[in-house]
Amino acid sequence: MKPTVGERIGRIGIRIPLVLWSIAVLYPILWMFIGSFKSNAEIYRNPWGFPESFSFENFIHAWTNYNINTSVFNSLIVTILGALLTLILAIPTAYAIERMPFRGSNYLFTLYISAMMIPMVLGWIPLFFLLNNLNLLDNIFGLMLVYAVSQLPFTIFVLTSFISTIPKSLEESAAMDGMTPYGVLWKIITPLTTSGIITVTIMNTIQFWNEYFMALIFLQSQENYTLALAIDYISSEAEYTNAWGTLFASLVIAIVPVIVLYIIFQRRIAKGMVEGAIKG
Repeated sequence: MKPTVGERIGRIGIRIPLVLWSIAVLYPILWMFIGSFKSNAEIYRNPWGFPESFSFENFIHAWTNYNINTSVFNSLIVTILGALLTLILAIPTAYAIERMPFRGSNYLFTLYISAMMIPMVLGWIPLFFLLNNLNLLDNIFGLMLVYAVSQLPFTIFVLTSFISTIPKSLEESAAMDGMTPYGVLWKIITPLTTSGIITVTIMNTIQFWNEYFMALIFLQSQENYTLALAIDYISSEAEYTNAWGTLFASLVIAIVPVIVLYIIFQRRIAKGMVEGAIKG
């Protein structure tokens, strides 16, 4: 059946705000990409136009003169190791809470869920002194530990909902065949929760890559800066040296991996979140 006039008007009324919102979000990103290939003179002369010639000079300047290469490496270390450590801690915890109930397990799970509601800013000062006492202040591995622990409640919450839907008969059959609980966890449970694991890993990776405030508090030496801190430093320098092209280039370096990651795994993320919501 052909849609009625009212239905067409309704669809147009829904799409127009979405189109306007998309333009409002995408235009600054496009402007940033274009500006990264301009010289400072072009940025001031024609800030809204395309560059006369696409040059990678700003990227080279950011990579070498502002040590973006070191910051990218630090961010990669913190992000990758933090995401892996989160999974290593969260998968056994979620399995134990869901499949091996013990006295107080429900209270423990409630505690994890409650931790999701507590603003992270309340723990920054105690964490600062704790890392200082452990000689992990101004250390990217100390920051990695903080990142991993901060995302544990969310990761456990999502993985528990996935594990709860796996038939217990599979574990019982494996146990009858002589498989240990650790074997059941890593050879049966983990492969069957791949969708949830991928979802939380991608979301944690994006969170760690973009995080700024905890890195600002716990890192002090410029050689330990993550990419977010390096961009903030370039931004403060650009105000006095007019290095706007370099700032745009560093922003592009930071945002491209996130965009590529999301494009590759967008279906996985949507599928995992929907499945997690239904199963939870």
